[in-house]
Amino acid sequence: MSTKAKGWVLAAAVCTGVYLVQNGSRDLTPPVPSAAQAFAAGPRAHTDAAADPLPPSPPLRLRIPDIDVDTPLMRLGLDRGGGLEVPPEADRNLAGWYGGGTTPGAKGAAVVAGHVDNARGPAVFYALGALKKGHRIEVSRRDGRTAVFTIDAIEVYEADAFPDRKVYGSTKRAELRVITCGGGFSEKTGYRGNVVAFAHLIGVRPA
Repeated sequence: MSTKAKGWVLAAAVCTGVYLVQNGSRDLTPPVPSAAQAFAAGPRAHTDAAADPLPPSPPLRLRIPDIDVDTPLMRLGLDRGGGLEVPPEADRNLAGWYGGGTTPGAKGAAVVAGHVDNARGPAVFYALGALKKGHRIEVSRRDGRTAVFTIDAIEVYEADAFPDRKVYGSTKRAELRVITCGGGFSEKTGYRGNVVAFAHLIGVRPA
């Protein structure tokens, strides 16, 4: 499966904005990352040294304390079209990790995806765009260890300009990408793009 296919399918599948369409809401809109949190603004708070990568081990749970996220992680595979599956829309507090790639904490870029909303309202990654450089992401793994990541940047991309290589490309460190939808909203087409949190491993502690 190409990285380009992953990016396009994820943008289409996670980003419908059903709640906004059904309820005509103008008040319930997810936060948008500020320019200060982009890579182009400089390193600022994300100067923590990288920790050595861990051996592969499936993730069980992801926590982002600064936005009150505490979600189990299901394994995501590929659909018949070769794109990345997404978690069931009915469960607002469920995210998934791409099981055909890197496990969080191991060398490479691990990918976690989740909905921003569903027909009932905000979902697991609704507030992803409110994160800042230096905030922490914790992933509990099956091997009994928790991989601790620090956020390097939060960026938003239009669907037709999704930087596949930047998001999914290989890396020598243990890194993490957390992805949901964003980038403006249209009642006809849903969300116009994706919000992506980039993070790297800075430590390990017992689960």
